[in-house]
Amino acid sequence: QVQLVESGGGLVQAGTSLRLSCAASGHSFNRYCMGWFRQAPGKEREFVAGIGWAGGVTDYAAFVEGRFTISRDNAKNTMYLQMNSLKPEDTAVYYCVADPNYSMLVGGIAGSWGQGTQVTVSS
Repeated sequence: QVQLVESGGGLVQAGTSLRLSCAASGHSFNRYCMGWFRQAPGKEREFVAGIGWAGGVTDYAAFVEGRFTISRDNAKNTMYLQMNSLKPEDTAVYYCVADPNYSMLVGGIAGSWGQGTQVTVSS
């Protein structure tokens, strides 16, 4: 497993942008598929975006609607989520996840999870 630490969350106004980062340590980062999940108060955790080990494969939840971009820098053992045009409904704790198996990751049963970073979007 890898250890994951998220950063970059905060309080922003609707329509603005944030970039979340996920720093990984432990075993070979480039052998892991990576992704982001989020959980809003009173709601179930949901998939946001995923990226394959080489960065060539990416997937997004329908609600992203082209506003978010997931990327990774294997040389820095870091993954990013650029979030633009943020909406109040994007308010949630965002979790970084990692797993060698992409299907497991997207399915929410990844082996490694970060502690989460809070994103709050005010209207």
